[in-house]
Amino acid sequence: MKRSGSANLPLHYGDVPQWLYERMSKLGLAIFEVLLADYGKDEVLRRMADPFWFQSFGAVMGMDWHSSGVTTSVMGALKRAVNPRAKELGIYIAGGKGKQSTKTPDELLKIADLTGLDGTGLVRASKLSAKVDNTAILDGYQLYTHNFILSDDGQWTVVQQGMNPADKTARRYHWHSEDLTSFVDEPHRGIEGINRGEIMNLTAREAADNRSGIIDISHEAPEKIMKEISLVLPSHHDVRASDVNLKRLGATLALTRELQPQNFEDLLMLKGVGPRTMQSLALVSEVIHGAPSRFQDPARFSFAHGGKDGHPFPVPLKVYDETLEILRTGIEKSKLGNSEKKDAVKKLHEINLKVEENFTPNFDLQDVIQEERDNSWRHGGRTVFGKAKPPKDEDPGGIRLTLF
Repeated sequence: MKRSGSANLPLHYGDVPQWLYERMSKLGLAIFEVLLADYGKDEVLRRMADPFWFQSFGAVMGMDWHSSGVTTSVMGALKRAVNPRAKELGIYIAGGKGKQSTKTPDELLKIADLTGLDGTGLVRASKLSAKVDNTAILDGYQLYTHNFILSDDGQWTVVQQGMNPADKTARRYHWHSEDLTSFVDEPHRGIEGINRGEIMNLTAREAADNRSGIIDISHEAPEKIMKEISLVLPSHHDVRASDVNLKRLGATLALTRELQPQNFEDLLMLKGVGPRTMQSLALVSEVIHGAPSRFQDPARFSFAHGGKDGHPFPVPLKVYDETLEILRTGIEKSKLGNSEKKDAVKKLHEINLKVEENFTPNFDLQDVIQEERDNSWRHGGRTVFGKAKPPKDEDPGGIRLTLF
């Protein structure tokens, strides 16, 4: 199996406001629907098993781009939206946070009854993945959330998270059934968390002799050796230039602010969409259609819909809703045989890649953030602290988009 790496996830407490939670559910469902239509169920599970993509997914939905809350909030919103349409989509989500995680076995057995899958095997996979991360890896983190995502084909992904209350950090663990040959011999798809020095890891290959004496499960050698890459999420709330790929973000901003849709025949279906919504659509499209290598800087995707805590700027509800409407309209029309609008959103990402090839970043990220904050009130900006207000010296005229 492939280990996706490790990252520092600062523990964040508090609830997601209802005005954002409802939109997260809708956007998560829309992204899932496009992924399923264009790439299939197996790809959805692969994406969910990728720690980098998962963090970017949460950021584009308006969650705090670096915090532990991404895990619980994204999975809760997805479960709420996906499960009522699970039979149609072919994707089911079990488990959750706290007491909800203990219901996972019962939920999996019910799903098995509906789909004809091996319920006993699914429950075993759920329990073993939790046992390994909670007991076999003594890294100071105790699990408090366990999510089991599966397809009606029997493939699955586990996303679970533990906390270390002593230093207020969290570690997220990803599992994927693809190519899994053992639950106790280096099984992880990815582990996220701050590097805390040496730990006792009974799933390491070097611990095989120790393991054989205390865990009588499987001793098969894995077919693939994990490769590790590192994702380090800082504790600071604000988004800094060091947190994003400026060339990629700058190309997106230049495309959506300078080059209007009417300049591209392929984007005529998006004619009339304002530059700010185009910016969000470009980043959402990248989450859907981007290559795995493009998710190394999750903070960049917070420039789609900001963050509920105001970093890098308040959530622009008007932009969020317009983006949702465009995605939903494209999905519904494609079901009727007209996929032009959905294809236009995909084409937006392809054009963005072309702009990026020759783009040289020459802007100050903090200027971009300040401009977003100054205009936030125009876009219905909102945070957990309230609605955005215009700057005291704000000209009530047109929106200022002068950076590019």
